[in-house]
Amino acid sequence: MPLERCSSESADLYQSSGFFDLQVNGFAGADYNNPHASHEEIARSLDAQFATGVTRLCPTVITGSSENIRACLRNLANAREALPEGQAIAGFHVEGPHISPEDGPRGAHPRQWVRPPDLDEFHRWQDAARGGVRIITLSPEWPEAPRYIERITAEGVVASIGHTQASAAQIADAVTAGATLSTHLGNGAHQLLRRHPNYIWEQLADDRLTAGFIVDGIHLGAAFLKSAIRAKSVDRSILVTDAAPPAGASPGRYAIADQPVDLTEDGRVVLAGTDRLAGSALNMRRGVENLMRLAGLTLAEAVRMATDNPARALGLSDTGGTIRFRVVAETAIEIVSVTHGAHN
Repeated sequence: MPLERCSSESADLYQSSGFFDLQVNGFAGADYNNPHASHEEIARSLDAQFATGVTRLCPTVITGSSENIRACLRNLANAREALPEGQAIAGFHVEGPHISPEDGPRGAHPRQWVRPPDLDEFHRWQDAARGGVRIITLSPEWPEAPRYIERITAEGVVASIGHTQASAAQIADAVTAGATLSTHLGNGAHQLLRRHPNYIWEQLADDRLTAGFIVDGIHLGAAFLKSAIRAKSVDRSILVTDAAPPAGASPGRYAIADQPVDLTEDGRVVLAGTDRLAGSALNMRRGVENLMRLAGLTLAEAVRMATDNPARALGLSDTGGTIRFRVVAETAIEIVSVTHGAHN
């Protein structure tokens, strides 16, 4: 539903579709990459996200061993079926392991588990997830990528380009094969890139790709964010959190997929003992605020990037619920209520 002002009740009260996060690795201390995460932990993490306006999400499993990815997907699928909160899970996002092995594009993903696309492995994931895998992030630099993309998209899975050092031709081949998304564009990249061509420009320029952006004020500078959204247009841009387990929790030591990470006092999630980012501490409400504050978007544009756009990227017509929120300052909102409805 479009953003509406609840004028009969209060001039600053609005209603919209609920927020939809396509990429969340954990929240409130729960690690979706731990196959032993309890249902209680997962339920707590979902409730904490609901409080930020989320009505739908895609728990995300990152690069790991074949056994661990399957075990995590199986655990999440069990929680999805067993928990009342599980109705908000639209499906699962597997980010990796078919990504670039090179430092920089690989990000915080463990190098030892990076491997080429494998359709048999994909089907094992789907068996574990009871058909729930909805997004796969991979790098087109693998020779097997175009055929892999053709096959998974034919089975209803969204192929997203990310953690890549692919050439222009490889990116074009991936899009022709059916890739439709760019995962957290501008991140998972080399610190230094040649001016042109490079894999960020190529994805920005292709109107067939919708791009996700981590809008925490840490992963992307305001100038890049403004320019990237102008290049893609608001309608082809999506707010994602890439939230890690420390999101919604206090600063300290946590873990994601057995890797220790720290949430610093200034809100960064880093691999322990380093300055390498390992996800974010962002939530969707704060992301909407940052889109207005950093990118200069209107409230309606920012809400669209958090609601209708991610739903459309997954081929869904709604976000599974509605929210009411109050504008409490020029770029600040307060969630008043969250209503979960029918899901498609």
